[in-house]
Amino acid sequence: MIVVMEPDATEQQLEAAVKKVGELGLRANVIIGTERTVIAVVGEEREHAKEVLEVCDAVSAVMPILAPYKMASREVRPEPTCISRGSFAAGGSNIGVIAGPCSVESEEQIVASARAVKAAGATALRGGAFKPRTSPYSFQGLKETGLQMLAAARDETGLAVVTEVVSTEDVELVARYSDVLQVGARNMQNYRLLEAVGGVDRPVLLKRGPSATMDEFLLAAEYILNEGNQQVMLCERGIRTFESHTRFTLPLASVPYLHRKTHLPVIIDPSHGTGHTYMVPSMAAAAVAAGADGLIIEVHPDPQNAASDGYQSLDFGGFRATMDQCRRVAAAMDRTLGCSPS
Repeated sequence: MIVVMEPDATEQQLEAAVKKVGELGLRANVIIGTERTVIAVVGEEREHAKEVLEVCDAVSAVMPILAPYKMASREVRPEPTCISRGSFAAGGSNIGVIAGPCSVESEEQIVASARAVKAAGATALRGGAFKPRTSPYSFQGLKETGLQMLAAARDETGLAVVTEVVSTEDVELVARYSDVLQVGARNMQNYRLLEAVGGVDRPVLLKRGPSATMDEFLLAAEYILNEGNQQVMLCERGIRTFESHTRFTLPLASVPYLHRKTHLPVIIDPSHGTGHTYMVPSMAAAAVAAGADGLIIEVHPDPQNAASDGYQSLDFGGFRATMDQCRRVAAAMDRTLGCSPS
């Protein structure tokens, strides 16, 4: 349920309502919006809890949350959430752009990538230091050495770092070096990992699993939100269908659907969603037109010789052209894409 406070409720009245929620054996999550403050109450429903909370000072209303996902629901927070960390911002009028190679291969490679994507207008750098791969014989990433290289690229360019964490024991290590933690599609329902990143003061980019329904996707986000981390972004990276002309099927209808159901920002990954370099620019522009709050695009200085995912990575020139195209679409939507190119 949600407890809606009166617009003029004092901090003491809010604290008293939160305390009452705890006395009922429930958990209170305070969400301060632009128009109202609400307390999202989660836990096993207690008899008469609604009646008890309704009589607290400065409580305007107590209402059930109908969606199975509570904290992610628009019922709890009607206005969209905007997320920012360092150079990166997504939501509202801002369309964040995360770009860089699939894998960190060397300091020279990641720093050159950071310089190029920033010059084209990207606002964050992506790069995998820990790489969960389908085959155990594929490149698995440079691990902490790769994280150190990402940090060096951030020092060089000022770009926020977005990188994947693949296990609970690595969360603290990855958070030490990165600005945004990515939970990959394979780990979307790794609930212990979701709880672990929910306890960290870093935005989380949660990728949809290739076979996950929308409710499963939003309930995965709920695990993170329920641990207290309100900085969650949902990433649509394509789902598995019977089609074989693309690596996955990228359903851009996810953008307006998620915007209707949740307040969380929606990021689109046209690289994994298509698996083909030539499709990435068109799908990136289409994602902006659909209302996406951000893009995450694979960019490599030499895609043909990339350690992973070169077949879906843009080179530096291709990324600049893609940004120019997407920037024109964003302007038509009265939004700002990334930062000004240099």
